[in-house]
Order: sequence, then C-alpha cells, then structure tokens
Amino acid sequence: MQAQKGWKQKGSQLLALILPGLFLLGFNIGTGSVTSMAKAGADYGMSLLWTIVVSCLCTFFMINLYGRFTIVTGETALQAFRKHIHPGVSIFFIVALTTGVCGSVMGVMGIVADICYEWSKLIFEEGIDPLYFAIFFVSLVYYIFWQGKTQFFERSLAVIVAIMSVCFVANFFLLMPPPMQLLQGLVPNIPDVSLSTKDPLLIITAMIGTTVFSGLFIIRTTLVKEAGWTLDDYRKQRLDAAFSVFLMFVISASIMAASAGSLHIEGISLDKASQMMSILEPLAGAFATSIFAIGLIAAGVSSQFPNILMLPWLLCDFNGSKRDMTLPKFRIMVFAISLLGLVVPIFEARPIFIMILSQTFNAFILPITVGCIFYLSNRSDLMKEHKNKLASNLILVVIFGFSLFTSWIAIKAIWQVLSNL
Repeated sequence: MQAQKGWKQKGSQLLALILPGLFLLGFNIGTGSVTSMAKAGADYGMSLLWTIVVSCLCTFFMINLYGRFTIVTGETALQAFRKHIHPGVSIFFIVALTTGVCGSVMGVMGIVADICYEWSKLIFEEGIDPLYFAIFFVSLVYYIFWQGKTQFFERSLAVIVAIMSVCFVANFFLLMPPPMQLLQGLVPNIPDVSLSTKDPLLIITAMIGTTVFSGLFIIRTTLVKEAGWTLDDYRKQRLDAAFSVFLMFVISASIMAASAGSLHIEGISLDKASQMMSILEPLAGAFATSIFAIGLIAAGVSSQFPNILMLPWLLCDFNGSKRDMTLPKFRIMVFAISLLGLVVPIFEARPIFIMILSQTFNAFILPITVGCIFYLSNRSDLMKEHKNKLASNLILVVIFGFSLFTSWIAIKAIWQVLSNL
C-alpha cells in the first residue's frame, strides 16, 4: 500500500514537471501542423527536414527566453507588455490571438470531422455525416472543460497527447523513407521547382509558422508563473521546454516521413489532411491509415483545449485575476467559442473570410512578439544581471529578420487569395 502511494506521488510529481511542456505540445501540434508537414513530405520528400530542426530550435529559444523573463520578474508576458510598454500592446495580442483561435476552432474541428467521415467509409460504404463527429468532439472537449478540475484537465490532455505521439511515431516506422533521405534532409536547401508550379517558400513559411507560434510564448509565461517556478527552478524550466520541443520535432518529423515514404514515392501531391485517408488506404493498408487517423484526431482534439481556453486565460492574465474557469462568464465564453467548431460541418464550407482575417493577424504577431521580448529582456531594471547577452540578442535579431520575411510571404499569399475571391 505504501509502495503504491509512493508510485502515485512520483507520477503526480512527474506530471507536474512536464505539464507545461505537454500543454504547449498539444497547442502546437494540431491539424494545421499535420497538414503542413504532410504536404511538405508529399511534395518534397525529406528535403525540408532541416526546416523542422530550425523552427524547433527557434521555438526552444523563444520559449526559454519568455519563461526566463517570468522567472526573473514574476510577471507574465501580457502583464509586462501592459506595465512596461503600453496597455495597447497587450490588447493587440488578446485581439489577434483570439481572432486566430476562432478561425482555428472552426478549421480544426472541420478537419477532424472530415477525417472521421473519410475513416468511417472504411466501415460504412457511405460514411457517417461529419456533423455528428463534430458534435461529439465539441461536446467531449467542453465536458472536460466543464469539470473545472485542474487534475482532470491535466490527465485528459496528457492521455490525448500520448495517443497522438504514439500514433504518429508508429506511422513513421510503418511508412518511413530510406535512412539516407533522412540524413540528406538535415542539410539546408531549397528544392528546385523550376519545372513545376510548386512554391517551396510558402511551404517553408507555413511549417515555421505552425511551430514558431506567438501564442505558445505568451501562454508559456502564464504556465510558468502558475507553476510557481523561481530562479532555483530555472534548470527545470529549460528541461521542460526541451522536452516539449523535442517531442515537437519527433512528431513533426514522423508526419513528414510518413508522407514522404508513401505519397512522395508515388508522386502524389496533397492539399489537405483529409486526403491522406483516401490516398493512404490503397498504398499503406487500412492499419496504417487507421493509425494516422487516430493520431490526427488526437492532434485536433488536443489543440482544441488551449484554443477554447485562450481568451479567458488571456483576460485573466491581463486583469491579474485568478484563473477560475468555473465562473459562469468563462463557461459561457468557452461554450460560444466551442460552438464555432460546428460552423464548417453545418454550412459545408470553409470559413474563408475568418481564416483570412486570422492569418492576417498571425502574419503580424511574430515580429511584434520578438520585438517585445527583445526590449524587455534587455532592460537592466527588470532583468538585472540576467538581461540578455550578446549571443542572445544576435539570435533574436536573426529570428526577427526571418519573421519579417515570413510575414511578407504570408501577406502576399493572402493578397492572392483575396484577389481570387
């Protein structure tokens, strides 16, 4: 009995240690990430694997930098923006991130429902209407949220992220390309597409955009403060960030490899994740297809947790109030956001304008996110002896320059979409 209690206590301590990393992983690996990585693998094989490495390194650097700021100052990102820069900056992030989340809730649940519909065709000839799947998953996520118990929420998220990780890694071993291609993909290069209409720069920016996401860094500071980490826990904070980013790399690379080992070899392109179902089944069999489907569904559901919680968490952070998600105003707020997951199945159309709006906001968020932490982490009155060294500032400058480039590419792509409407 005593031994059982000891193991239970150790398990709870381990969960507390890795929870912030698990939360970020669930936030980061969603249907958008899966689609980007799968498309990269289908179109270019493993030649863009280096992009995942670079984006994961950038994400680790930014997660660690924002986490360190909170550990040193005791302030979250929104609190610091409001106090030391301008309240308008915090309001900008709340509006921009919420807009992106609303578009994501619609898109993610639409893709999950579509995936389930395609998967159900393996059992039922005509499949099950996507709306039923959307209602089920929207209800499931909201039910877990409604419990209001942190431990229940933590364990639910940990289980879903574990399922996602196992499925995508298993898919990697089932469909992996030759090892030499994996090694060659680590060498930075831009694929030669002179004889095709493909644009590798758009794929590269999409891959980096889904990994180096500003929302991760803003929410990270809230999680670090809630964990009560101090300077004595700085090493723990780095290990947690490294754990999260390592799993990001493994899962992202596994998705790319599975697509490269099947679709790329057959010369089949990919436009959306749900295509993987009908394409993979004759190439890899029902077993591999089912594993991919479960992984993708888990990715979508795990990303919905932080999506629906984003707005109430940001508001609590901005106001400096306790994150009590059992309050009626937050339950109503989350319910309204959750219902957006039914938009795509009900109207049988993609929410183009909202997605364009969210992409426009996201195009501007990263450079501002980098600029804000550059300013704050170099202030001696805030960071004292922990302010940035020269190497950190140089890395920030490189990330800032690249974020401007990706923003320009994204805005150009959005303009093309708007022109074709």
